[in-house]
Amino acid sequence: EYYIASDITAIIPYTKRVLVLGEGEVAAVTPLGAEVSTLDGMTVKPKLVKVDWDVSQAQKGGFAHFMLKEIHETPETVANAMRGRLTDDGIVSFREFDVDDEKLREYQEVLLLGMGTSRHAALVGEHLIEDWAGIPARAQDASEFRYRRPTIGPKTLAVVLTQSGETADTLVALQRAKERGALTVAVTNVFASSAARDGDGAIYLHSGPEISVASTKTLAAHMVSLSLLALRLATVNGRVSLERRRELVAAMRALPDQVHQLVERENEIAEIAHRYSKYKNFMYFGRGLSYPVALEGALKLKEISYVHAEGTTGGELKHGPIALLHAEFPVIAICTESSTKDKMVSNVHEIVARNAPVLALITKGDHSLDGVATDVFEMPAVEEASAAVLNTVMLQLFAYHVAVELGQDVDQPRNLAKSVTVE
Repeated sequence: EYYIASDITAIIPYTKRVLVLGEGEVAAVTPLGAEVSTLDGMTVKPKLVKVDWDVSQAQKGGFAHFMLKEIHETPETVANAMRGRLTDDGIVSFREFDVDDEKLREYQEVLLLGMGTSRHAALVGEHLIEDWAGIPARAQDASEFRYRRPTIGPKTLAVVLTQSGETADTLVALQRAKERGALTVAVTNVFASSAARDGDGAIYLHSGPEISVASTKTLAAHMVSLSLLALRLATVNGRVSLERRRELVAAMRALPDQVHQLVERENEIAEIAHRYSKYKNFMYFGRGLSYPVALEGALKLKEISYVHAEGTTGGELKHGPIALLHAEFPVIAICTESSTKDKMVSNVHEIVARNAPVLALITKGDHSLDGVATDVFEMPAVEEASAAVLNTVMLQLFAYHVAVELGQDVDQPRNLAKSVTVE
């Protein structure tokens, strides 16, 4: 028997043996078997891959939706993204992206490409690579990059992010980067996917299958993987001391338990979501690492609840978005501890003056918004990179419960697909 699918997760219940087609290859399936050839008619030997995902991972396991199950799997996902890659002294290694220190030092810039949630992960990576490694980094929309004439070359490290490894725009962007001589690495969840095969190297997320259309646990894995890459580059460039590396290692290793403790507070988040589900518009905002978290929070809400939401920076608010705010237009403010926290608090005061309800994410023990924000949700005191993951998980649960309150099909939102294989 042969099964044909555009995504490996669709056929896990039936087989773990997969014939992977390369670019420009077609398969003819007959009662006698499958024959693979190029578009020119030349027969090629297909690549047989054995998938190690467990069929139970593609089932709900007692949860109401795959999305909720996958959010609850985030602690394990985060641990898997680090497993075998990080020493106590902060030395990072990737088996499928094994580039020596001397070679890595040659790269003068990092380009990060992705779409949707993967682009938000790229924005996190951009921040961490510049901050930790001191290397110019830029995150770009892959669909826009492919039509530009970018100033990149052999001194560019191009990091391509795609959960499925099959996102059409991202794959073309990867090829454009290769054509200009950049070293390419695909950060993906699917072994032997097009992105993994086409890139010069791969960093696998090891998240297991993600069934729900809206990405959740794989975003956390993307963030952690990019944190590891940033630490690798920082170490190679001599930008971080041994003491600081050990601090970052401790923070990363504490993250799975911290995520677990957060998802255990799901009922608190569900209660907040219940109160906010009556609103038709939302504004999310943050600064620094919290900006891509705000973008992702807004995306998750509109993806699965069909409620209008947009994300912006705290500084950008007064340049237009603040004009939208009123008593029926709530704002989600990501005000956890950071170098720009005081600016965020000031922004919240500006918003409250416009009578907009505010749900603020704050660090435990911070009372700067007591009596100011309509609601506050306390988050643990952690490194900023860890806070980005935790804040994202909180907003995923918030979006999930708003969508459930509204009776939406959480796992299969209208007009969306898990693997976007068309432009």
